[in-house]
Amino acid sequence: MPEMIFRVRWPDGSLSDCYSPSLVIREHLTEGQTYPLDAFARISREALSIAGARVAARYGFPCSRAARQIAEIDAMAARFADRAEPTVTVVAFA
Repeated sequence: MPEMIFRVRWPDGSLSDCYSPSLVIREHLTEGQTYPLDAFARISREALSIAGARVAARYGFPCSRAARQIAEIDAMAARFADRAEPTVTVVAFA
């Protein structure tokens, strides 16, 4: 199963490399696109849940890295939730 990294820019300008165990993330996020913070977190959670389920279906066990990535995105999003109109940009897929 092909995995991929997607790099994002958070509201403070910092960059994070995020992991997906499947290319399904490309069906949900667009390279170069800027998203409202809550939408980015929701879409990422959805896509990574689908990716994790694909791993479970194929290998018989859930993808712990996908679950950790969801938790990391949620934690980062919580850091910026109090900002006025925070956004996240998907910088690149690798």
